[in-house]
Amino acid sequence: MQQKELRIALVCYGGVSLAVYMHGVTKEVWKLARASRAFHAAGQESVDGVEAVYLSLLERIEAERGIRLRVLPDIITGASAGGINAVFLAQAVHSGRSLEPLTELWLNNADVEKLVEPEARPWSPAARVYMRPIVWYLTRAPGNTVSETVAAETRTEVRAKISSLVRGRWFEPPFSGSGFSRLIHRALMAMSEGGAEEPLLPSRHPLDLMVTATDFRGRLETLRLNSPSQVEETEHRMPIGFRANTPREGGHDLAQLCELTLAARATASFPGAFPPLRIAEIDAVCGGDWQGKDQFLRRVMPTHVERGTMDHVALVDGSVLNNAPFEGAIRALTVRPAQREVDRRFVYIDPSPRRPRLEESETPKPVSFFGAIAGSLSAIPREQPIRDNLEVLEQQTREAEKLRKMVAALRPEVEGAVDKLFGRTLFLDRPTRKRLAAWRGRAQQAAAESAGYAFHSYAQAKLSGILDRLADLARKAAGRAGMPSAPEIASSLREEIDARDMASLSAAKGGGASDLAITFFRDHDLAFRIRRLRLLARRLSRDWELDPDIPDEGLQDARDAVYRALTLYFAKEDPDNLGADFAEIAADVVAQPGVFLDTLAQRRALRETDEAAEEVLCEALAAMPKDLRRRVLLAYLGFPFYDVSTLPLLRNEGLTEFDPVKVDRISPEDATAIRDGGTAATLRGTEFFNFGAFFSRAYRENDYLWGRLHGAERMVDLVCSTVPGGFDQAECLAIKRDAFLAICDEEDQRDNCKPALVSSLREEIIRKLGEG
Repeated sequence: MQQKELRIALVCYGGVSLAVYMHGVTKEVWKLARASRAFHAAGQESVDGVEAVYLSLLERIEAERGIRLRVLPDIITGASAGGINAVFLAQAVHSGRSLEPLTELWLNNADVEKLVEPEARPWSPAARVYMRPIVWYLTRAPGNTVSETVAAETRTEVRAKISSLVRGRWFEPPFSGSGFSRLIHRALMAMSEGGAEEPLLPSRHPLDLMVTATDFRGRLETLRLNSPSQVEETEHRMPIGFRANTPREGGHDLAQLCELTLAARATASFPGAFPPLRIAEIDAVCGGDWQGKDQFLRRVMPTHVERGTMDHVALVDGSVLNNAPFEGAIRALTVRPAQREVDRRFVYIDPSPRRPRLEESETPKPVSFFGAIAGSLSAIPREQPIRDNLEVLEQQTREAEKLRKMVAALRPEVEGAVDKLFGRTLFLDRPTRKRLAAWRGRAQQAAAESAGYAFHSYAQAKLSGILDRLADLARKAAGRAGMPSAPEIASSLREEIDARDMASLSAAKGGGASDLAITFFRDHDLAFRIRRLRLLARRLSRDWELDPDIPDEGLQDARDAVYRALTLYFAKEDPDNLGADFAEIAADVVAQPGVFLDTLAQRRALRETDEAAEEVLCEALAAMPKDLRRRVLLAYLGFPFYDVSTLPLLRNEGLTEFDPVKVDRISPEDATAIRDGGTAATLRGTEFFNFGAFFSRAYRENDYLWGRLHGAERMVDLVCSTVPGGFDQAECLAIKRDAFLAICDEEDQRDNCKPALVSSLREEIIRKLGEG
């Protein structure tokens, strides 16, 4: 059976009250991941509702197409209201807890009457009587927005809330920042207090969450130049990121709940509606119980911590500068292990993608004074297209394909060279750790000698890459403002290894690198070890998956062994594992590079890690069928030959998770199985400058349900598109119909929405797609 992973990097756009729609979509991502977990639990979990439909689809793909698919939402980013959904989805994926508390937050509490600051409410029905003409104009004048766009049954509710808001406090944010933080924190607490199942990702698999925020006042960051040597520039971007390896058991939070509350509140601090977030607000909401606060703030906003300006921090909506946070998701693609073939998808949720366009016959009007100001300050930054991000992904995909072809072309010669070097030695019944280490050293020397003069470019590329990564590690470990630039740190480290004669490298036969140079690589070349195991994982997952001579259980055991070995090395990348005093050592790296190198070598202990990793591999090799064992050894020992050939030619780390990336969008414009017309025909939250759903529960229920329906439709599209040849359109529609009706049944049982709304949508589904 072919094993395959559909890995989802989810990007949630901003959209104010359209967050309710986006929650419906992310709920279906969560439901699909739960069905995938049940599928791989081999009948040990029972599912119902729409999860049963997704499970049936996965079982059908296995039975009919011979592909055992696992769905992993392992990278999640968001901005503004989309950031709140990203935070809660990531917490649910990591902890194994329910996402239902977020549904209750959006439907029950995302209303102007609950969001508004108590001091901003009108003090009596007669308050601000002079505002009544404005209220009349907004709500009852001929052609007013309420009469034109609001359903008759909700107009009274919407008019009353608009009247209250207009007659309330002016020139200050109407909504309560602390009240919003309390709502978010209570919803996170409700998640934690509920039951926990197993996480939705495999044990030890990394999960990345990143939301954008905007540092309103900004902070001074140092830039290194040629002349003058340094300048200071104001920086307003403030991404807030979390990364954790998935635990074996559920119930573990992705991060401290105060940190998640801060991230969600900061990214959704819409200017003018909510006051900017201050750190003291989160302190008050958490009641002083914020464990790890200092470490978190030093990681997220090191410049403010270093300069003592924490009281000046005012965070506003992340969409002010970045409404489509693709960059964080792209950065998270690195250092991700692969056990099997990966279908990597970037999926972004854009609830309102259509923009006004001028007709060809229409004469454009001059841009008005206030229109130019408003557009420049708000609309244009929020609607900046994602073309640049997509071009970056396209370039990565081209390089991945280039690397794949290069390795395939090299394979016969590399395997021939290794076979000639070791002969029948590779058929030994039980390779020991010492024997494997000796073979590895012999293969590395042979690769260097066979490369000839090309070895020098490889060695220099390898050395430069190590120094660059050590410089990045020093800056990350120090976690403070005013650190020298990465090139400056790398230059200092280079001077140190030159002084120690650690850069003496030669490919000449009988010569080779100096003992000190070999020592340097053994102590610090972590990336080489990871690249080698990733190549092995790639061969096990893609190249040998369909070989009938290799039993499935042999492949799975080999993959598990490689993954365990990779985990040992990934742990060495985390500066938190280097000791409490390592931050000070890293901060002094330019002045004391030797101390930094020696301390790092001692604490990472890569040679001891090599022994542990190869012990794991040897145990797996001993249990493998002979043919599989020989293939694994050919790949493992042949890696230096591949690395010498590929590393100098590619900008990335060489042999990493080199799978192409595909991009999919989820929006009302793309989900037309039930109703055509896109956003205008389905969503109500687009009214009142996208604040519409905050004025009416009926609006929120409508958008939430359409979010689930559109999310289900696109989840089915996504899963079916991973299968070579795809599915017949009629088959896909039948699966979608079953999912739609299952969602209606779920909502009837949970009583989240009015029965009449659910019933009308069910009737529309049956009219369009039949009863099945």
